[in-house]
Amino acid sequence: MRIWKQDTDLARLNSWSQNTLMEALGIRMTAVGDDWLQGTMPVDRRTHQPYGLLHGGASVALAETLGSSAAMLTLDPEKERAVGLDINANHVRGVLSGTVTGTARPLHLGRSTQVWEIRIEDEAGKLVCISRLTMAVVPATAVGSR
Repeated sequence: MRIWKQDTDLARLNSWSQNTLMEALGIRMTAVGDDWLQGTMPVDRRTHQPYGLLHGGASVALAETLGSSAAMLTLDPEKERAVGLDINANHVRGVLSGTVTGTARPLHLGRSTQVWEIRIEDEAGKLVCISRLTMAVVPATAVGSR
C-alpha cells in the first residue's frame, strides 16, 4: 500500500539537499517504492574517519536523512511536519571505499510519532549499519519551511 502524501519525484527529493550537509556528504535519493525510500552515500574522504573507514556519524547522517525525508513524505506539509526525536545505530561492518545504500521503511506511522528502520548496506549487499529513527509529528506552524 502506498503511504506517500507528497510527490516522490527523485529530482524534487534531491533538490531538498542543496546547500546542506547531505550535499556535502554526497547523499542522493536513488529509489522510492510504495512504502520505502532509498539513497546512497559515497565512502571517500568526505565520509571517512581517521583510520580510513566509513565514519559512524556519516552512516547516522545517511540514516537520518532517509528516515526524516520519508517521514515528511507521509505528511501534508501545509498541516504538519516531522522532526527528529531519537536515533540509534548499530555499526556492524566496516567499509573502506565505494558506496553504501540505505533503505528506510516504516515500523510505525502514528498521529504524533513515527518510527523508521534504516538498513545501510555495502555494494555486496552486506549489512553495514542498522538504525532506528523516531520522529515527532508536529503542526507545520511549529517548524520553519523549506
